[in-house]
Amino acid sequence: MGNRVLNTNISKNNFGAFLWHAVFLALAHSFMDVDTVLPVMMMEAGGTAFHVGMITAIMIGGPTFTQLFFSPLLNNKPVKKPYLMSGIGIRIASLFGMGFLYSHLDQFDTQWSIGLIFLLLSAFSFSGAFAAISYTDILGKSMMQERRKSFFSIKQSVTNVGVFVSAYLVGKILTWLEYPDNYSWLFIIAGISLLVASLGFVKIKEVRVSINKVDGLKGFVGVLKNEIRTNEKLRYYILMVNTLGISLSILPFVMMYVQRNTAGGSEVVGHFLLLKVITAVLAGLFFYRFSKRLGYSHLMYFAAGLGIALTITILGGISSQWFGALFLAGGILITTYKVATDGVLMEVSTDENRSLYAGIAGIANILPAFFPIIGGVVVQQFGFHVLFGTIATILGLAIYFIYRLDCQK
Repeated sequence: MGNRVLNTNISKNNFGAFLWHAVFLALAHSFMDVDTVLPVMMMEAGGTAFHVGMITAIMIGGPTFTQLFFSPLLNNKPVKKPYLMSGIGIRIASLFGMGFLYSHLDQFDTQWSIGLIFLLLSAFSFSGAFAAISYTDILGKSMMQERRKSFFSIKQSVTNVGVFVSAYLVGKILTWLEYPDNYSWLFIIAGISLLVASLGFVKIKEVRVSINKVDGLKGFVGVLKNEIRTNEKLRYYILMVNTLGISLSILPFVMMYVQRNTAGGSEVVGHFLLLKVITAVLAGLFFYRFSKRLGYSHLMYFAAGLGIALTITILGGISSQWFGALFLAGGILITTYKVATDGVLMEVSTDENRSLYAGIAGIANILPAFFPIIGGVVVQQFGFHVLFGTIATILGLAIYFIYRLDCQK
């Protein structure tokens, strides 16, 4: 393993292996959707807006931020597949742990329950960061460049179809079963789905390339300073993701806003999750169909504009009968952002430094990582309108950084 040279057959094999993983990973993510399921789950367990913000930060910003610390360790490893598999194994164990916790939730008081939820979801999130560096490195060096944009687009489409199916099941499970058994089964099924997804990586044929070794964290910091100083595109990529990445924090707070302004609890989660997935599926298919015509810069501009429009709609006041439209727009926004930023990272890095850049990209998520926590405090102290106004302003800055990044592909 690890002594192969990239060719068309290996690229085709790995395309299928990564796609297999993406499909079943989508099922797992749907059962613990950070925009709908987890915020309501946390509030029903006795959590506050601050706790929701913490969970959102851990699940959205935490993985890429902690890549900054994992990257020096993994960069010097010529073969990444074993580390990829170990990270996924911890994630699977965390999901089964959550299922066990919720099946025995009545044996813990509120503070213990919330503490264990944070512990298990942190293990899930941070082990995902460990695996993601190896994932990015293997994908970049083991798949032909001309296939990558098609992969990122079809990945969003196919995985969103999987999410659509599982979103329907989520709604049914949350209404068929009583709390907390409904959440217990969500996490158990998520664990099974991720276990099946990991089988795709068994088939991966990893390509060996030369690597730029670094001497621990100190050496990594030196490389980091040099890369940021000499690579203008990397500088603006970091600034772009630090601002545009805020868009991923919108829907969890929209879910809180909706729950506070409606009488629904767990029963509304499946409905809004389905709405989000419907547009995510359509957006992914559209981007796949027109992947050769749509540049990453077009997608980034669109994501920023849509995020601003979504927050302004809330600021202007929106009737409860139109709450579903917020999640329809949110599905498009998330898909657009992920297709664009995943692709841009591949373009600003090379096969030799991609593991390092995965860690460097963690810097690009400092603000997205901590913003949900800040947002939770802002909601409690000042209300939703101040929060959404702040998000709109930051997304406005993102447009400038997208312009300066000037991505040509």
